[in-house]
Amino acid sequence: MKRFGYRNATAISEAIALLQAGNAAVLAGGTDILNLLKMGALKHPPETLVNIKNIPALNFIREDRDGLKIGATTKVSDIASSEILKSKYPALARAAGSVASPPIREMGTIAGNLCQEVQCWYFRRSFLTGNTFDCTRKGGTECYAVDGDNRYHAILGAKRCFAVCPSDIAVALAALDAAIVTTKRSIPAADFFQMLGNILDRDEIITELCLPTPDPRTSHIFIKYALRPTIDFAVASVAASVTKELGKALDARIVLGAVAPVPFRATHAEEVLKGNTISEPGAEMAAAAAVADAIPLSGNKYKVPIVRALVKRAILA
Repeated sequence: MKRFGYRNATAISEAIALLQAGNAAVLAGGTDILNLLKMGALKHPPETLVNIKNIPALNFIREDRDGLKIGATTKVSDIASSEILKSKYPALARAAGSVASPPIREMGTIAGNLCQEVQCWYFRRSFLTGNTFDCTRKGGTECYAVDGDNRYHAILGAKRCFAVCPSDIAVALAALDAAIVTTKRSIPAADFFQMLGNILDRDEIITELCLPTPDPRTSHIFIKYALRPTIDFAVASVAASVTKELGKALDARIVLGAVAPVPFRATHAEEVLKGNTISEPGAEMAAAAAVADAIPLSGNKYKVPIVRALVKRAILA
């Protein structure tokens, strides 16, 4: 493992100054960045890790008249067990409860879950082995998954890189129309990711997540399919926020996870649903619309029927 420096920030301003001072990265729970360093997977690893977990202003769950706010270093386990979240934002609580295993949820933070790197085996192949892949995500020109082992890769919205966004929490936040607040700006959760990762600047830190007060007519759900549900990353997932009145869908936000480089907004499915009575045939039509633009690779065609089933279940739940 390459040696690195360690700095313990006690204030947000101190953490930013340390990030601006050189080749540094943020450390919170450490469940991803430390693995990347141990594996030797990063082409340009940070020389210093800046610990932000001891900054008290970043760890909280609180309600106000605008909705709910969650501090960046709040543990995933605290989100999963929060009575406020389970009552008013169950999709986020369920997404948090589906993350990895109990020990990881006890260490990992909500912002860390958003900022984790992809699980693509080509990207994570260690430079220490001498047999690595200088893929698009590492500055190369090729996504090796296209002609390689792509069973867990993208079926929607991918171009240069087919690795999927690994965050369950990001999918729920996008469906809940949440905002990700940083030291520089407020970003809609749906816009936080791009093809090759998140849009944070090198010296930018997430400070909190803001969720609007939910409409009492709106139901929220998160469903995940994984090979080993108690520990694995999603093969596919869906978060849905559907506003209903007299059996009809007035509005809907349906977001797919683990099928695209970003949490994928299934707008075609939403349009099929809006204004219509919620029924099994209607849910089937919306589910088919959700994957209408899917272009599977050689090894991941099986994801299409899984996504259809998950979307239908989410709508009818």
